[in-house]
Amino acid sequence: MKRLWILVIALSALCLSTFAQAEADPKLWAIVKEAFFPKRDIQEVDFLKIEAPKRAESGAQVPVTFTYDKAAANGVDLKKLYVIVDANPIQLASTYHLTDSLNGFHMATRIRQETDSYVRLIGETADGKLYMAKREIRAAGGCGGTVDNNESEVRTAAGKIKLNVDAPKMGETATATFNIRHVMRTGLQRDLVSQGYVPAFYINKTTFTYNGKELMTVDVGVGTSEDPYMKFSFVPDAPGKLEIVATDNEGKTFTQSVDVHS
Repeated sequence: MKRLWILVIALSALCLSTFAQAEADPKLWAIVKEAFFPKRDIQEVDFLKIEAPKRAESGAQVPVTFTYDKAAANGVDLKKLYVIVDANPIQLASTYHLTDSLNGFHMATRIRQETDSYVRLIGETADGKLYMAKREIRAAGGCGGTVDNNESEVRTAAGKIKLNVDAPKMGETATATFNIRHVMRTGLQRDLVSQGYVPAFYINKTTFTYNGKELMTVDVGVGTSEDPYMKFSFVPDAPGKLEIVATDNEGKTFTQSVDVHS
């Protein structure tokens, strides 16, 4: 516990320095790495990639595309992918649990950034080896601020899902697009009137299955933008049904499915 508090205090100090510099601070990574992957080697590689603008228009909606090129990985079989934003108050934005049905990984999504930061995509194999890509992105104001949402409207709208799949050829790569209506409150925002902190309220897990077989599970964090969006590739081996089950941190479950055929 003492060691954890030392890490938190040190990280907070460096974050303040980062805000003053108004640019991504590479010194944060040493502390973040020690918090999440203590005493472990991480190799930077070309088969993991992050595509994103150098400067995002909004820190609340930063578009990013993550790629794991399995064909270029020379046998490195990743089972998990972690998305970490060094300078965010809560650094772990999401964790992707992969299956072979994805045939690698290609995901377009949107994340939050509180300030300029390095964003990292870290892959882990079944035996614990770690690999990484990183990208510097300039953005601000995505995690805190004030909210004045009508609570009744927020609750009524939460969980409405759009799900579709581009018409594929069986055995070839198809593209699925998922979007769920949800305010994704971070717990760091303040009520516009009372100025008190608004409790966290967010989607915390999504599980995608095809014909009852798991494609991917995503542990979603508050570093994911409002109205979570995911566009990803998978390989359907036969006509069938793509289904999504999403849950939020209050235990509510939301589902949607779509038929897939050539």
